[in-house]
Amino acid sequence: MRVVLAEDSTLLREGLVRLLAEEGHDVVAAVGDGDALIAVTERELPDVVVTDVRMPPTNTDEGLRAALEIQERWPEVGVLVLSQYVETRYAGQLLGRDQSKVGYLLKDRVTQVGEFLDALTRVAEGGAAFDPEVVRRLVARPSKADPLTTLSERELEVLKMMAEGHTNNAIAKRLHVSRSGVEKFANSIFYKLHIGTDSEYNRRVLAILSYLAS
Repeated sequence: MRVVLAEDSTLLREGLVRLLAEEGHDVVAAVGDGDALIAVTERELPDVVVTDVRMPPTNTDEGLRAALEIQERWPEVGVLVLSQYVETRYAGQLLGRDQSKVGYLLKDRVTQVGEFLDALTRVAEGGAAFDPEVVRRLVARPSKADPLTTLSERELEVLKMMAEGHTNNAIAKRLHVSRSGVEKFANSIFYKLHIGTDSEYNRRVLAILSYLAS
């Protein structure tokens, strides 16, 4: 696949370039700031962009803002964000845009080469890849009980199809029910998983993350 890297640490950037090249991927550009990332993405239109959250000049959220712009302007380009720490606000912003071609990993995960490469491939192919610790933080609740145990068999089936990326229309066809019937199942799932309408993040995505975490 064709990859663009954005990482201000020269050591990590060069290490990622070497790793991806050894795996047969084409790193078409490797840059060190958000503006350069936007420019090279526009020029190259890669399969996937890998970017750090914090980059110059302010070292706050330049990479994240660039990732959001890429999602908006070039939805066909996958975006895999790397972060030193779990920052659920940033993960929520990415999730709020779409459920496909997006990922958020802790940098420690890069050292687990197999997991990193698997996440990169999933994002490039249209899926999502979120660090287990990010998922845990996003769906964390006071109770240790598994909320999925409150779902009916049909609700679990609907949630599984959601996690596989099916739309409500596709689920309705598979289950031979109406779209409104699927929406009722979805609303029941959100209620039982305690995902309210005032949730900071996309309710459907949070439900899927809860299912994957379980």
